[in-house]
Amino acid sequence: MTSHDMVEYRIEHLRDRLAREDIAELGVRVEARGSGAVISGSVTSPECRAEVLRLVAEELAGLDWQEDLMVSRPAPPGRAEELS
Repeated sequence: MTSHDMVEYRIEHLRDRLAREDIAELGVRVEARGSGAVISGSVTSPECRAEVLRLVAEELAGLDWQEDLMVSRPAPPGRAEELS
């Protein structure tokens, strides 16, 4: 198994874990970049972001990785939209 294959294997394991854990963050993308990975996307809360990063640190220990996770809180507008 090549180094690239090993990175891909570990990334796929992380993807599976993100999909089946209690947080089930399907809006998170994990992509191989060289000998490491980039984790990006959006999560629903700061706590969820922390949990995703904990899982990433566990699954990708020893690999270089970067994250670009945004916390988005979908909520109804604070006031009614004015139509003219």
